[in-house]
Amino acid sequence: MAYQSAYNMNYQILLCLILFSLVLLLPLPSHSADPSPLQDFCVADLDSSLYINGFPCKNPDNVSSQDFFANGFQQSPGEFNIFDVNVTRQDVHRFPGLNTLGLSMNRVVLKPGGLNAPHVHPLASELALVMDGKIFVGWVTTGNVFYWKILTSGELFVIPPGLVHFQLNIGHENARFFASFNSQNPGIQFAPLALFNSTPSIPDLVLSKAFQVNQSIIELIKSRFATVSTVSTVLKSSY
Repeated sequence: MAYQSAYNMNYQILLCLILFSLVLLLPLPSHSADPSPLQDFCVADLDSSLYINGFPCKNPDNVSSQDFFANGFQQSPGEFNIFDVNVTRQDVHRFPGLNTLGLSMNRVVLKPGGLNAPHVHPLASELALVMDGKIFVGWVTTGNVFYWKILTSGELFVIPPGLVHFQLNIGHENARFFASFNSQNPGIQFAPLALFNSTPSIPDLVLSKAFQVNQSIIELIKSRFATVSTVSTVLKSSY
């Protein structure tokens, strides 16, 4: 039993090393979605009042080793959203050392039946490694071609930037994957929230025409996302 446990631990470590090796390719100018850095590092000064594309650099005299290390993935998943998904983000907002490096990473945990609802990352490509479970992954091209596959531990998937995609746990236990992005801040937009919970609201007439349904159906869907608490619960555990 102890041997099997040690084997599983070593296997997971090997899978992580494979993912990290692939991620090393992303900072190259030809692959990164963000501008290339002009110095060795630019630890984000998250408290700066300057408003620029990205974050200003912290004074190098105030930079410490701690700025280049993070332990976010050591924590157990917290609250799951209304779609039964929890996402732990390690982007520039939570790991300031990523500033200007064109990298970030997320840990995604889905309960059985959990759905990472259709969404896009407008600012980055996504490369992910499945660690546990059985996940139905799909994405749609701008030509409306649907690509999909059911993945298990050790398999990877890639999502081109800005395309609609989702992940659904079709197994009987929690599923988990790690996603890397070629941006310090990949961004996210959930299709359901963008269409049915914008501010101000998209007119029902527009949506009923787009979906070819009665306006009462649009109103029903909007009511599901009407409360601030519901929307915040979705976003609290999102990318």
